Amino acid sequence: MNKIILKFLLILLPVGGFAQSLTIESCQEKAKANYPLVKQYGLIEQTARYNIDNANRGYLPQLTLSAKATYQSDVTQIPSSLGDVLSKLTGKPFSFPSLAKDQYQAVLEATQVIWDGGVISTQNKITKAGTEVEKQKLEVDLYTLKDRVNQLFFGILLLNEQLKQTEILKNDLLTNYNRLDAYIKNGVAQQSDLDAIKVEQLNVIQRESDLKSSIKTYAILLTAFTGLNINEKTELIKPELNLSVLKANTNNRPEISLFNAQNKLYDNQKNLVLSANLPKIGAFVQGGYGQPGINMFSTGFSPFYVGGVRFSWNISGLYTQKDNLNKLDIGKKSVDIQNETFLFNNNLATKQQQNEIEKLQSTLSNDDEIIRLRESIKKSTQNKQINGTASVSDLIRDVNAESQARQLKSLHEIQLLMNVYQLKNNINN
Repeated sequence: MNKIILKFLLILLPVGGFAQSLTIESCQEKAKANYPLVKQYGLIEQTARYNIDNANRGYLPQLTLSAKATYQSDVTQIPSSLGDVLSKLTGKPFSFPSLAKDQYQAVLEATQVIWDGGVISTQNKITKAGTEVEKQKLEVDLYTLKDRVNQLFFGILLLNEQLKQTEILKNDLLTNYNRLDAYIKNGVAQQSDLDAIKVEQLNVIQRESDLKSSIKTYAILLTAFTGLNINEKTELIKPELNLSVLKANTNNRPEISLFNAQNKLYDNQKNLVLSANLPKIGAFVQGGYGQPGINMFSTGFSPFYVGGVRFSWNISGLYTQKDNLNKLDIGKKSVDIQNETFLFNNNLATKQQQNEIEKLQSTLSNDDEIIRLRESIKKSTQNKQINGTASVSDLIRDVNAESQARQLKSLHEIQLLMNVYQLKNNINN
């Protein structure tokens, strides 16, 4: 059964195998996935994760180990006269030990944040906001790929259309060549007329070769962008003309998201300035070993510990708080100006593209009539040339004029599609 199915599939398949067909959207997606800069996404996410993990460790107990050895010129002493008084009162000899001038201490301190004014949580928000800014910058860089892919894709479509029109012209010239060749054999035409047609045929062959070479070059470039194996035989599907983008009233360009992300980052940075200047409360415990210990009258090494709650407030930060907030406000205003400038230029480009689309629509509405008239003129000239009232030069002129009219229509069709996609790209819609 499997062999029968396989044979049936082989019969249905074309001899050359599956033909590769690509849409402009698939090329855009492949180009984005294939571009080396995409790898930066993973690095941005990893960096953000490490920064957040490090910030959250501020909630964990913080350990500090310190040690010191000192020698001092004098130490605290209790007067010996006090010992004499006590001896007389008790009837027993009484004296106070003297502290050593060389002292040693090793302390391990653990501190635990109780309230930090919101510094750590704000740092995490800044990290996330900064990550979003980096990702949006990357989106902006990658977005330029769309336009480059569009240029190559429509460039190949245009060249293919010109190649088709060149084939039509070549067949038309061949028909006239064969007709004149028959006339020469019958003695009603001259060799120079046939040579004139032959020159035009050679010109068409040269143009065909140039077009194929250009298609190959464009295909190599599109292959480099998409990572696909694209060649002159690859079928690029011509997009359907969809003018709904002319009614779009929203702009989804990544630059706008970038400006919003930058403003959000500034807001979080302002919150950090405020949080950093709030009081901090934390618990601590110290354990140590030294000479002397907590009991300063002990002459030997002894262990000790101290625990409690610590309140701290770096008031000096308030001196610069206002200036720091003002600098961040200036940064936000700068972003707003960039946003307004971008939207202004973007709106101008949108209007230009809309006008160009309307112009091309009007031009295309006349192209078919021009082609019809050029074809009629060519046929009339062919008849006149047969009757001897028109020269071969007149015929060649009208044949080329019809071909040019067809090529212009193809050019206008591709230009219309290209402008529609440029408009889509301009507003990301």
